[in-house]
Amino acid sequence: MTEKEKMLLGMIYNPMDEELFNDRIRAKKLCKKFNSLEPDEFEERGRVLKELFRTENTCHIEPNFFCDYGYNIEIGKDFYANHNCTILDVNKVKIGNNVLFAPNVQVYTATHPVEVEKRVDGQEMGYAIEIGDNVWIGGGAIICPGVKIGKNTVIGAGSVVAKDIEDNVLAVGNPCKVIRKINC
Repeated sequence: MTEKEKMLLGMIYNPMDEELFNDRIRAKKLCKKFNSLEPDEFEERGRVLKELFRTENTCHIEPNFFCDYGYNIEIGKDFYANHNCTILDVNKVKIGNNVLFAPNVQVYTATHPVEVEKRVDGQEMGYAIEIGDNVWIGGGAIICPGVKIGKNTVIGAGSVVAKDIEDNVLAVGNPCKVIRKINC
């Protein structure tokens, strides 16, 4: 089994594997290119994002944007991310339709072993994240590995989402908790 296959299965893997290293370099070059484009170069920005994500879906992302691989990010229709979005996509990140990210949203599939020997050895793992349709994630929110956020949900600014959040709710805080239902 390749290190990439292990990575996508949520197993411990070696991030310094040559294939993974080269894939990250590809993504970093595309992010750099995207972030350096002029604000009115809409077509080129869209082209770079389609190449980065390997998708035909259009989205609108404000610079600066950073990710590990790009191809592990699945974006639905009408996605918008405000400035300074970071997505560490060592595992799949599925973003539904009509999703909004405020500035400084961070999405982390990547994590490290709790055992110090494994961490020192450079081992990593990652757990998929899923964000449902019509979700709004407030500024500075952090989405932790393995989390699912239900459709029509709002995550408050500054929240740290470490556990699944159900459909049709407003959830806030650190740790992020549901504070009320939303009528849909």
